[in-house]
Amino acid sequence: MTVEGLEPCKPEPGTFAVDGRDGRVGRVMGRVGPYVQLRPPGGGAEWDCPPEAVRPAPPGLVLRARVTEINREGQLPR
Repeated sequence: MTVEGLEPCKPEPGTFAVDGRDGRVGRVMGRVGPYVQLRPPGGGAEWDCPPEAVRPAPPGLVLRARVTEINREGQLPR
């Protein structure tokens, strides 16, 4: 799913954003050099996204990402 028509943004760490190149949603972890680092909801390897490709995540995608993270937390042994 690609997200077209959304303006580039300067996301804050901890928020969700969309990689406009391929539509992946990720939690903003910070910046490394010129890139924004995103991590998939629920964990996994971070990836670098050029700042011009970062888009704000629409509310529906944010909700889905948060549910994924909560479900992942519930599966971890304590």
